[in-house]
Amino acid sequence: MVSLDSAVLARMEHGGKRYEILVDPDLVEAFKANKDSVSIDDFLATDEVWHDARAGDRPTEEKIISTFGTMDIGTIAAEILSKGSIQLTTNQRKEMVEQKRQLIIQEIHSTAIDPKAKTPHPKTRIELALEESRFFPDPFKRVDVQVKEAIELLKPLIPLSFEPVRIAFRISGSCYGKVSKYLRQYLDKEEWLSNGDWACIIQCPPGMASNITGKVKGIDNNSEIKEL
Repeated sequence: MVSLDSAVLARMEHGGKRYEILVDPDLVEAFKANKDSVSIDDFLATDEVWHDARAGDRPTEEKIISTFGTMDIGTIAAEILSKGSIQLTTNQRKEMVEQKRQLIIQEIHSTAIDPKAKTPHPKTRIELALEESRFFPDPFKRVDVQVKEAIELLKPLIPLSFEPVRIAFRISGSCYGKVSKYLRQYLDKEEWLSNGDWACIIQCPPGMASNITGKVKGIDNNSEIKEL
């Protein structure tokens, strides 16, 4: 359940009255798309419906049923979000937009490279290019969707390559456990060599290659690493 401090107001007006619920801003889009995909306990800060949540003013049960036709909080929440709007203070909106901006920048930084330099673009360069493109993050839209939108705006401004890179590793058998947890999700091929070393090939986003190889070298100084 989202805390009261982190929750935001969702409000709908009907018959001259306001109906409010306190919701998790990070789950708004998912709930609106498919309310069954989100646990109502995770989505709501409280299972109460309010006329004015800040003043503690609640509608009667009869009023709720006459307005929504049910006392089911999931159905009520879906209708409020469908017909109403999210109420954010200036500070809440500013914080949520900035949080989404940084997540979008981090995702582009970690998955794309400058094809000429073969290295990730600095985060500051991505941020400045986003400002130049007049990209404005939506505080409620999913990060993966906004990353795609941002990339389309960035392409005319900075060179970006998303071609995955293939890297071969030869790791000391004694370091297998620690190293494999970093490589497992990107693993393409693997085999154990006759001397007890572990060999593998991974395929990963180009912007993550240097971070991955750095972690592996930090664990096994004797590892052999080669980009294919």
